[in-house]
Amino acid sequence: MPTKVVIASDSFKSSLSSLDVADAVRLGLLDIAPTAVVAVVAVADGGEGTVAAALDAGWEGAPVEVPGPTGDPVTATLAVLRRRGQVTVLVEMADTCGLGRLPGGVPAPLTASSRGLGVAVRGALDLGADEVVIGVGGSASTDGGSGMLAALGARLQDASGHDLRDGGAALAGVARLDLSGLDPRLATARLVLAADVDSPLLGPGGAAAVFAPQKGATPADVAVLEAALTRWADVVSTTPPVPTLGATSTNRSMLPQLPGAGAAGGVGFALLAVLGAERRSGVDVVLDLVGLEATLAGADLVVTGEGALDEQTLAGKAVAGVARRARAHGIPVVAVCGRLDLDAPGLAALGVRAAYPLTDLESEPARSRADAPDLLRRTARRIAQDWLSPARG
Repeated sequence: MPTKVVIASDSFKSSLSSLDVADAVRLGLLDIAPTAVVAVVAVADGGEGTVAAALDAGWEGAPVEVPGPTGDPVTATLAVLRRRGQVTVLVEMADTCGLGRLPGGVPAPLTASSRGLGVAVRGALDLGADEVVIGVGGSASTDGGSGMLAALGARLQDASGHDLRDGGAALAGVARLDLSGLDPRLATARLVLAADVDSPLLGPGGAAAVFAPQKGATPADVAVLEAALTRWADVVSTTPPVPTLGATSTNRSMLPQLPGAGAAGGVGFALLAVLGAERRSGVDVVLDLVGLEATLAGADLVVTGEGALDEQTLAGKAVAGVARRARAHGIPVVAVCGRLDLDAPGLAALGVRAAYPLTDLESEPARSRADAPDLLRRTARRIAQDWLSPARG
């Protein structure tokens, strides 16, 4: 029997998509082992590339126009699966109002909004969704999910009864949350928060302190956002839940501490505390959606990867999920990456037998990104020489 290799890599951000990485690796493997059977599965961790992975697995694409993080209209794509009378729709926050949707790439840490995500969820309901899976990685906002809720019919008002403007900083003035106008279809659709972040909403490990700086927030901005989110949490916690949505009605003061509440600038908080969503691992959701388990059958080697293998990878990125599943089948896993920041014990903890960073071939980052396809192909030749014997290839 010929050797079977499964390539299941995440994208290399700002360089190559998941499928671009896989194509380069596939060519390199076949250069050395031309009779090998190479299967490709596009993967992601719930952030950028999640919808693309689903589309590659055979889901339908449905365009939807939404406001981007600063309000400019953008066209996003929903992934739709119709099976056995059930409709599942995948929504990717990065594609609707994520960092990549900022006009000119200019951050807006105090004013960026999650409203576009809410419009996309409404679009999923328009498609008859029985289940809406929301991948929240790559967000540009720190607004506690308030923009998303507003787009779904909630009203956020100040002490004078005026509607609040969008953005995290505006939450400092929130006095009342009216949920009576929420889209009634939310009561009959299952909502799934696909996120590997288990941070709470508030505090030193929360949405503002940890993630807002990645979205352009200064230390002063972080303080503003933390105070605004604290006010938002107080209002949400004292607002009676909508019974039909399944949000918990007990210990509501503890809602900001829910694991995952800090995901996507607090979108996790709104989904869990207000809309009653179920939280699941983002990478596990994606790997289930793209059918990785079936593809692993009979595999002799798995090649996974992402732009950087580092501590964040250990926390639940796509590579960690792929390695965990391959290891359960007794299949060795190797990884390609742009940069390797893990030592041997870190790789062992990840479940990766060997890592092949592109920096071994090109140390200058700009050139490495520009030449990534060629470098990956050359790297894959090394993998084939190390792992695919001539007799088996």
